[in-house]
This record gives sequence, C-alpha cells and structure tokens, in this order.
Amino acid sequence: MGSISSTRRVMSDAKKEWVAQTINSETVVIFSKSYCPYCKMAKDAFDKLKQKYNSIELDHRDDADEVQDILGEITGARSVPRVFVNGEFIGGGTDVKKMYETGELAKKLA
Repeated sequence: MGSISSTRRVMSDAKKEWVAQTINSETVVIFSKSYCPYCKMAKDAFDKLKQKYNSIELDHRDDADEVQDILGEITGARSVPRVFVNGEFIGGGTDVKKMYETGELAKKLA
C-alpha cells in the first residue's frame, strides 16, 4: 500500500484563534507584506483619513504561510493585503482605494 502525501499544512486551533483575536482587536487590521505595493495602497488610504491601523507584516513572521492559509479560509483568498474594518473583511488594496475614493471607507469608519 502506498502512502498519500499532502503539501497542505495543518492549521493549529491556537493560530486560528490568534488570527480571529487579531482581526477583532482594533478598528482596522491589515495583513500585509512590507514590500507589497497593494499593501501600501491600502495603508495610504487609511493614512489619508488619519485612521490608525494595526499592520501585521507577514514577511517578518515565521508563521506567514499558516496565517495566509487561515486568511484564505476566512476571506476566500490568501493574497495580501487582507483588510478588516471592525472585524469585517473589506477586501484588498484596490478595493480599499476604491472605497476611499467614493467616500465609502470614511463611512465605514464613522
């Protein structure tokens, strides 16, 4: 009998709990990578609104792949940025920029 091998990582309950707590810990939470232009785009929108945010820089973490897998389960994609406002996933960099330009982002923060 052969064995079945999988490259899929097992996500720990503790890590899932940490992600959930992080998302709900601040008004704005951005899961980001420091070199990502779309992440910068999202942060710029909040900076223009003078809105404080918690930026989790995944490229500075040893558990980045696991965190991105968990975000993929929550949001449907594991790409960055993953932006949350008041615990609600609102999208990525382009989504946040568009919301800023239409005034919808400011309304979500009010």
